[in-house]
Amino acid sequence: MKQTEFIATVLPFKDMLYRLAKRILVSSDEAEDAVQEVYLKLWKGKDKIKKYKSPQAFAVTMTKNYCLDRLKSKQASNLKIVHSNYQANESLERQLEANDGVSIVFKLMESLPAQQKIIMQLRDIEEFEFSEIAKMVDSNETAVRVSLSRARKTIREQLRKQYKYGIS
Repeated sequence: MKQTEFIATVLPFKDMLYRLAKRILVSSDEAEDAVQEVYLKLWKGKDKIKKYKSPQAFAVTMTKNYCLDRLKSKQASNLKIVHSNYQANESLERQLEANDGVSIVFKLMESLPAQQKIIMQLRDIEEFEFSEIAKMVDSNETAVRVSLSRARKTIREQLRKQYKYGIS
């Protein structure tokens, strides 16, 4: 694979890899480093990329694994999620309300187990299909669906508690 083909194949999902890395690692600098390391590994194995049905899924899996390995090496006990910018096409007031709602959901996602956070990120934010997510997290579709369902249920319950008791 030549450089131009590599760039055309792999570069289009750089932003998505960065968002995923940032959700896992929290730090923008660490996320940039992670994406750079993943791209370096992809470049070194550029001739193997063609054998994968979905180079994008392969790159996402590499990014996820790299980020989780970095967290393990730091012996981090808690993953944090930072929400990306959310923009609504409504009035400023509605946009602020929407941003507050998104911020609350992302904050609540911090309490989810790592696997559920990743699956929720890939499905609800990156909009991957269940089959693609299953390949990325090395699981089956049923397990992905169950994990996503549990994550959403947990978020829903936490939102109900917050609004019932007026906690912010």
